[in-house]
Amino acid sequence: MLTPLSLLPGATIGIIGGGQLGRMSAMAAARLGFRTHILSDTPQAPAAQTANELTVGAYDDPTVLEEFARTCDVITFEFENISLQGLKQLEAFCPVRPSRHILETSQDRVTEKTRLGKLGFPVAPWRSVPDRATLASLVEFSFPLILKTTRFGYDGKGQFRVNATEELAALENTDLPYPLVAEKKIDFARELSVMVARNEKGEMRSFTPTENHHRDGILRVCLAPAPISPQLARKAQEMAEKLARDLGLIGLLGVEMFEDARGNLLINEIAPRPHNSGHWTMDGCPVDQFEMHIRAVAGLPLPETRRHSDVFMHNLIGPEGMACVPELLEENAACVHLYGKQEARPGRKMGHVNRLYPFGALPGPLTLSSLSPLEAEPIQN
Repeated sequence: MLTPLSLLPGATIGIIGGGQLGRMSAMAAARLGFRTHILSDTPQAPAAQTANELTVGAYDDPTVLEEFARTCDVITFEFENISLQGLKQLEAFCPVRPSRHILETSQDRVTEKTRLGKLGFPVAPWRSVPDRATLASLVEFSFPLILKTTRFGYDGKGQFRVNATEELAALENTDLPYPLVAEKKIDFARELSVMVARNEKGEMRSFTPTENHHRDGILRVCLAPAPISPQLARKAQEMAEKLARDLGLIGLLGVEMFEDARGNLLINEIAPRPHNSGHWTMDGCPVDQFEMHIRAVAGLPLPETRRHSDVFMHNLIGPEGMACVPELLEENAACVHLYGKQEARPGRKMGHVNRLYPFGALPGPLTLSSLSPLEAEPIQN
């Protein structure tokens, strides 16, 4: 049911960020009859190829932000590295969804872990490392551990693995990007993700949990559904839904979790936007994560997140990934999505492929590993 605050077809949704997530969000918005206006810091933005309008400028330029906001009915974003002061300025002209308060939580790992702990959600043991003097005190923290930048790190960037005291001592003479956060490395069975959407009426929907596999800190493959018990799957969805409710989410939230060796769930990090681990929904569900995001920020009803197929999602990364495209285009039940990027640099996400299987018939790890077009980590039970 539409409400007085629901946007009508023809309204303009502003999207901050011009990458592939903005591109696919703009495509979803167009299906619902909305216009989209992209704000990007580069004219070669993949999202500009699917949007109605593009503004090129700095994300913290007051003049650029005001001119952009005056053309929009609601504003959302496709990545977290945005100025909070800039979002505050945008809010003076139209709603920003999700709110900058949620973005503030997800932008900084110390803030994120602190807030998750206060809300009662389990996280891995961690410590704040604001400077070199604090780094030395980590000898009292158990190894192995991972040092991460508190801000701006993604796809494995800004991370340092420390397995012993000697490695920590070597880092003390290194010019590290402080402040950092130290996280105890968890002996986990698998990494899971849940995408959850919530609108202003409090309607909420969560997608089937996925199992994620990384290499060099970059997500390579996702299995939907994750090969876990129905009880654990529901627990993961309930945890993500409770977090969305507690944060007052309006929009979409990606919640990454670890299942530890004892079957407990720990939240790793959150992303208040569409997420790479949700790309499987583009071909595995009638309504995908991008449409659900647009519906939520536009105040539209949220339909059920029904999965009609099992999906093996594989990212196409760098020149090696693009070299596989001709072969993939000849493959039955392989849905190829390319992002329109001009240069296939090593480590750059150029697209993804969703391989579809009948509901409940996702193959085992040996079969899936043989299908991987890239050198992904072996898929294990």
